[in-house]
Amino acid sequence: MSGPRIYVDALLEPGAELVLPEGAARHVVTVLRLKEGAPLTLFDGHGNEAEAELVAATRKRVVARIDTLAPGRGESSLAVHLGQAISKGDRMDYAIQKAVELGVTAITPLYTEHGDVRLKGERETRKHAHWRAVAISACEQCGRASLPTIHAPRPLDGWLVERDEALRLMLHPGTSSVWRDVLEVATAALLVGPEGGLAEGEVERAREAGFMALTLGPRILRTETAPVVALSLLQHYFGDL
Repeated sequence: MSGPRIYVDALLEPGAELVLPEGAARHVVTVLRLKEGAPLTLFDGHGNEAEAELVAATRKRVVARIDTLAPGRGESSLAVHLGQAISKGDRMDYAIQKAVELGVTAITPLYTEHGDVRLKGERETRKHAHWRAVAISACEQCGRASLPTIHAPRPLDGWLVERDEALRLMLHPGTSSVWRDVLEVATAALLVGPEGGLAEGEVERAREAGFMALTLGPRILRTETAPVVALSLLQHYFGDL
């Protein structure tokens, strides 16, 4: 049956008729312009995916009947937690979007010493919701049925002390190739700093937290490009690329 993939934060059960929430309903009717009888694929963000059919499609009410339910595909065997220094505007959106496409499990936006973005109160709440929406859209596009966790922004030091992943890498000059000698890794943490790079004290605290330095070749990559390359390497060596 297939059809467009739509995220719904709801219980998916075969044979049930599900009233789509406002955001998903608006997308189906006004953006995709689907009509009654159209097929679509629903996923709940927890690994479940359902083939469904629209049985009602109006501006006021969109209902899908769930036909079959199955585990989703597209999840990597490698669980990566990305700590990404917050950057301005579309750069952060791009980093989150591509990280989701590359199978990341969790993303924490980080406040760093050289970072020039500081969010507070309602502005931080709105930005957090926006980044989660970016992740949802990326899941819809790339075929993932599990939604990565998008954590609220936080200072780097607090994130560092909580890390217990088997492999911990930070993008910083001074490449260590030891990480490639590991035969098998199930969990990894990746730290990407801001445009100005990590401060010396931050690098030292990351090393104390078990992070090894990783340099991505002779060219300087932008903060939104770096996680794409690093995650591709991690998925190649230990994941599903």
